[in-house]
Amino acid sequence: MQNDRENVYIVRCGETALKGQNKPYFERMLVQKIKKMLKGTEGIAVERTDGLIFVRTTPDIPREDILKRVGRVFGVDSISPAHEIDITGLTADEALAETGKAAVEIMNGLIASKGIKTFKIEARRADKAFPVESPQIARRVGASVLKGCKVLKVDVHDPDALLFVNVRRNYVYIYEQKILAFGGLPIGTNGKGLVLLSGGIDSPVASFMMAHRGMVLEAVHYHSYPYTSERAWEKVKDLAKILTLYTGRLRIHSINLLPIQEQIVQNCPEDETTILVRRFMMRIAERIAQANDCMMLITGENLGQVASQTAEALVVTDASVSLPVMRPLIGMDKTQIMDIAREIGTFETSIQPYEDCCTVFLPKHPVTKPKLEKILASESRLDCEALIDAAVASEEISIIYPDD
Repeated sequence: MQNDRENVYIVRCGETALKGQNKPYFERMLVQKIKKMLKGTEGIAVERTDGLIFVRTTPDIPREDILKRVGRVFGVDSISPAHEIDITGLTADEALAETGKAAVEIMNGLIASKGIKTFKIEARRADKAFPVESPQIARRVGASVLKGCKVLKVDVHDPDALLFVNVRRNYVYIYEQKILAFGGLPIGTNGKGLVLLSGGIDSPVASFMMAHRGMVLEAVHYHSYPYTSERAWEKVKDLAKILTLYTGRLRIHSINLLPIQEQIVQNCPEDETTILVRRFMMRIAERIAQANDCMMLITGENLGQVASQTAEALVVTDASVSLPVMRPLIGMDKTQIMDIAREIGTFETSIQPYEDCCTVFLPKHPVTKPKLEKILASESRLDCEALIDAAVASEEISIIYPDD
């Protein structure tokens, strides 16, 4: 009997596999990210072969740990814990006999653990040099299961268990599960952006979504201490800690916004306070982005959610900077955003009741359709450059790392 192995995981590349001539680059990046995610654990090997990535581990490493960690790597579409059978030097009949034995063993395990009564075999012959075609492979392995598992019947329409058989060069892989991951693109394949990270629900989700598209992130956070508490800052760091599970380490630039807010309240119309503060936040973020090689700004705004997020307000806000502003949540409603926040684990932290700077000096009736010329007239009452310089000078940098 040939050597076989159970602690093997098949990792599928999803969108990365569609990159044409750039496919090898994206796959190499994905292998690097998987290796980095699994770094520090002994006995793990990661290799790329013919469009699939294989993770091989020692038997003592828990399956749940591998699935959780690899599943967080952007670019991974799905993962299958697999049974690997070495068919090197075997004839086709011998290879299928060994595959049938392994399938019987797997099915007996499913009978015991899940009480299955019906099954289906789905075969794929990735190695076209193998002389038996896919439908015949499925029938022959299925016949072995019927012979070895007397309680089972075939159901091709709605089986209790669907067993996949993948015949490749020198190896056959058998697996039952295709566990979906987040997909997307490996981080580092799409530049670097600076996200305006608050303690709310939206900006962590926006961060996740841009990282999901392969972007390296840095963050800027604004506070209005003592109007905002130290606990509000700890909340932001807690959110960043969760995000690092997907993004890797995250550098946060913390900026004191209070002097700017006080100057706006003292010198400008009350109803323009929100939009004026927002424009300063964007300008400061642009300065930080340019100093740290970030090619764009990222916000959690979605159209029409609050006064500063009307179409008119967003146009006026964008007019304050030259860098492009990415808003990955722009067309989503709050329910959709909350669903993603729950899925990625940030929701419960985001709803903790600690104020952020956006709630300080909030006008009773904020302007919803600001005119740029009026906003510029109000800003002319302020020494904008001096205020921005002072804010940037107040910068404190924290680096957040994922837990081991």
